[in-house]
Amino acid sequence: MTGLTLGLICLVFLVAEAAASVRLKDLASIQGVRHNQLVGYGIVVGLDGSGDGRNAAFTISGLANALRNMGININPDDIQVRNVAAVMVTAKLPPFAKSGQHIDVTVSSVGDASSLRGGTLLVTPLKGLDNQVYAIAQGPLSIGGFELQGPAAPGRQQNHQTVARIPGGASVEREVPVTFAQREEIVISLNSPDFTTVQRMTQAINNHLGNGAARSRDGATVVVRVPEQYRHNEIALLAEVENLQIVPDNRARVVLDERTGTVVMGENVRIRELAVAHGDLNLQVAPALDPDELMMPDAAPPRAAEGDQLVRLDPGATLGEVVQALNAVGAAPRDLIAIFQSIKASGALNAELEII
Repeated sequence: MTGLTLGLICLVFLVAEAAASVRLKDLASIQGVRHNQLVGYGIVVGLDGSGDGRNAAFTISGLANALRNMGININPDDIQVRNVAAVMVTAKLPPFAKSGQHIDVTVSSVGDASSLRGGTLLVTPLKGLDNQVYAIAQGPLSIGGFELQGPAAPGRQQNHQTVARIPGGASVEREVPVTFAQREEIVISLNSPDFTTVQRMTQAINNHLGNGAARSRDGATVVVRVPEQYRHNEIALLAEVENLQIVPDNRARVVLDERTGTVVMGENVRIRELAVAHGDLNLQVAPALDPDELMMPDAAPPRAAEGDQLVRLDPGATLGEVVQALNAVGAAPRDLIAIFQSIKASGALNAELEII
């Protein structure tokens, strides 16, 4: 491990044993069971001079409307405050949320406020896409950002101060009806479409409920027929199905992050025979010569030029072994990314290559 230059690259292996199984609930979701997005426009008060200025007319108008709703009529032109900020409030309404339950909200400045630290959100209706109010948000803001004080770091800001959260800051006022009662079929949607995984999921359900209980509709959907004994107890059926163990299958994939030098790869990534020359680095994936062949004058193993680094691996080597070998000879993250792109372009890498 000392040969890996951890300061240059962070290598993450997404390797799972072939026999490792995963619960169905971690691979798929039940159709109709999902979050709903909520949004609202609100006013934050109590800021220490870090609110919106006179240029944010919508802040002044919003504050005037809020005061008017409380019976205080005031001319918007007379409002000159720096402790108020206009914000957008967003939240996710989880499935099966009931009236009176609390959900977290995120508060984001939409004006020119420099910080929301110490502010309090006034009562804000949160609406869904149908323009119906599903929750009401209000409360003191919590931000992760802060500003360092003192001569050592004057005005130095850490994190983000114009976005805040209110844990449990919204009360659910309207429920989204979701029911499985009297359903003859339940649809399960795979999070990452894959024909092999869908087939294994279908087989696991049929083994548990009986042949014909489940069928694959496409590469991402399994339709489960509700057995007669579960017609009035669909929740028990879902509880049993979602805990079935599935062995998922994934496409060979390599993800490269050029900004951080991170390489993420799957277990099925293999390299075929090839030779790559990159600067002072030489990579060869080729079968080892037979000892008898090495005695022949024209069959000497290839050598790197003086000053070059030679890396030699057997065919079928994993990309992880290539990374370890290249790191051992001092390859930088940029070198690795360039080499991987070249290997992919040559056709020796049978995996999907994604650069982020």
